[in-house]
Amino acid sequence: MSPHPTTTSPETPVPLFQGRIIHLTQELVRLPNGHEAELEIVHHPGGAAVVALDAEGRVCLLRQYRHATGGWLWEVPAGKIDNREPPLDTARRELAEEAGREAAEWRELGFMHSSPGILTEVVHLYLARDLTLTATGHEHEEVIEVHWQPLAEALAWCQDGRVSDAKTLIGLFRAQAVLASR
Repeated sequence: MSPHPTTTSPETPVPLFQGRIIHLTQELVRLPNGHEAELEIVHHPGGAAVVALDAEGRVCLLRQYRHATGGWLWEVPAGKIDNREPPLDTARRELAEEAGREAAEWRELGFMHSSPGILTEVVHLYLARDLTLTATGHEHEEVIEVHWQPLAEALAWCQDGRVSDAKTLIGLFRAQAVLASR
């Protein structure tokens, strides 16, 4: 038995924190091997990320300031699912808000788990093509520069470590595989 007073049964997680985006619970769970484990789980509504490819074969990469990582990251347009909207709607909204583009062609690239040991977030990945301009709508807490890089160069940045964001790495490599199979 755990010495922690917040230990609970699997049916009744103990709430530890409730925020605007995430909430944290502590849960006592029985694992498939029969052992019990006390876990802290961060619950997140999930998100969607877009590999947007223009007619010249360039991909949209955002240079975005991320306080949690201590600086700037290269990322594809992405964001949180709002109000349980379908992931494709999230992808469409984020592409417009962050990159100022709409797409006529969408292809699913699967999904990914951000950090499955502690986080419930699932990020749905999409390839967007046949792009047209639209107005951006950056949020006040977003510090974003929009860049368009040749896909081959973006993939080289994945290989050399300039791109370290997981959703961007996975999205770009999956998009490359889809494009190569055509």
